[in-house]
Amino acid sequence: MSIEIHPLTEHAELAEAVQLQREIWGFEEIELLPVRLFVVANKIGGQVFGAFDGSRMVGFLLAIPGVKPGGQSYLHSHMMGIIAEYRDRRIGRMLKMRQREDALERGINLIEWTFDPLEIKNAFFNIERLGAVIRRYVLNQYGRTTSHLHGGLPTDRCIAEWHIAGKRVQSVLDGLSQPSAVHARIEVPNDIAHIRESDASRAREIQRRISEDFLEHFRNDLAVVGFERGSDVSAYLLGPWQSE
Repeated sequence: MSIEIHPLTEHAELAEAVQLQREIWGFEEIELLPVRLFVVANKIGGQVFGAFDGSRMVGFLLAIPGVKPGGQSYLHSHMMGIIAEYRDRRIGRMLKMRQREDALERGINLIEWTFDPLEIKNAFFNIERLGAVIRRYVLNQYGRTTSHLHGGLPTDRCIAEWHIAGKRVQSVLDGLSQPSAVHARIEVPNDIAHIRESDASRAREIQRRISEDFLEHFRNDLAVVGFERGSDVSAYLLGPWQSE
């Protein structure tokens, strides 16, 4: 398999990215990000990248520019998706590395995105493979959606901060361990995907419990600095963290 990553600029390619949203998330038409948003992202300093196996688009990434209070520029990485048959082939990492390279070339040092804290595979990737940290949790950020992947639950989200020029990120990308003092753990059962499909009320209780834990620990100035995978449960590891 030879995957290539390149910017998406042609309308036909952008339309393919819209179609991939249908395939990956199963969104209804009203919830799809339209071609015109991809066009605007390209025009205003965002990022639109596609992953290709030959001529076939198998994944994409979309980011839009933002400004923090005080004037710091950053990128909000709004959506990244890989079609099912191409997952677990490091394509997500390839897209994120291309995103980081482009941002650093433009003098941007921070990229943020949201992710579902019940998606423990994504959590491990974001924290342990990319070196992101988490200090914020948003309740039901997008409202309830039509995606089968969300299981009818509120769209609670962690906000990943990827300080792409920092020592932590560089060490993680270089494969070096990042020992941190752990003050708290937030556990999620490894079979949460099955629970979400088979027992919505139990899934909602798990979601509610971890949301309360996240919000409490963040109020106490802890951050997610690691993620531990176990045989039955996985855990977010929280401790002190200072911006680099």
